[in-house]
Amino acid sequence: MNSPTTDTIIVGAGPIGLEMAVALKEAHVDYLQFDAGQIGQTISWYPQQTQFFSSPDRISLCGVPLHTPDQNKATGEQYLAYLRSLVEQFDLKVKTYEPVTQLSKKDDLFHVITSKGNYTSKHLILTIGDMHKPRMLGVPGEKLPHVSHYFEEPHRYFQQRLLVVGGKNSAVEAALRCQRAGAIVSISYRQDQFNERSIKYWLKPEIDWLIQTQKITFYPSSTVTEITPMHVQLQTTEGAAKVPADFVLLMTGYEMDPFLLKQAGVLLHGKNQAPEVDFNTMQTQVPGLFVAGTAAAGTQIRFRLFIENSHSHVVKILRTIAGCDPKHINPLAYTRLNENPIEEDLKTER
Repeated sequence: MNSPTTDTIIVGAGPIGLEMAVALKEAHVDYLQFDAGQIGQTISWYPQQTQFFSSPDRISLCGVPLHTPDQNKATGEQYLAYLRSLVEQFDLKVKTYEPVTQLSKKDDLFHVITSKGNYTSKHLILTIGDMHKPRMLGVPGEKLPHVSHYFEEPHRYFQQRLLVVGGKNSAVEAALRCQRAGAIVSISYRQDQFNERSIKYWLKPEIDWLIQTQKITFYPSSTVTEITPMHVQLQTTEGAAKVPADFVLLMTGYEMDPFLLKQAGVLLHGKNQAPEVDFNTMQTQVPGLFVAGTAAAGTQIRFRLFIENSHSHVVKILRTIAGCDPKHINPLAYTRLNENPIEEDLKTER
């Protein structure tokens, strides 16, 4: 049986994937779009009521304003509601909960196999994001039931001894929210102090004050060597430390799964495993295969790509595929056209 053929297939339905879909639809390019989960799946993993770092105007899509009730930065819940309304406004047809399981290219066509069918296309756009799985520590006890790589909400840690491992934005925010909710919080961080560039500017003064006043215990320059049901063993510059812990949050970052990129034959570079991409077009070395959004940076050890500086990817791809500009796009797209945010990282690694 012949596979349905379309001009373009988009894999991923996060913010940039949806903005790409609107651009293709309005340019009258025949396309299909798939996601392994729901639209904005990664955002749905955010802890409840977590605010974006970027202001609403920078993460709005397709020229549609993003308004919040208090004129503040949007929460994950507000942004997901915005994405749902965007899908309805532009009448996008997203094949959600249909993961792509296999990719290949033959006779100038991409062959895409999903959990529900086989498809072919002339162009393929991967907007798969970069946070598919947690970065594991590889220490004994990491998979115990009281240990998690995901922070959902603070209530469960009320009057419990909680050790947060990590020192970037997600770790600091989790520590603050849990301390406010009545948890007894400690933080272990491999560096001697927090980097203000890695933390929302409105959070750093508070975490510094809570540590200074000993309301949160801080273990700087420390690494986890073992987790047990009752405590966590740390190695610090001053020797070993045993920290009592009823719960452990390992906020050590997340990694991109390069499975689909590798299957399609895309070259990956450096520690980030960043795909080979021409940032003038967002096309990989595989003709017709494009990468957009944060996936273009691979696993981001130092964050370079965000929603706000990925709108330009939509413009570049549409110009290459359809020879025109999007009818509706965040205006920031045109201020970022000449940028390659990961260029210096790749030069350093090479």
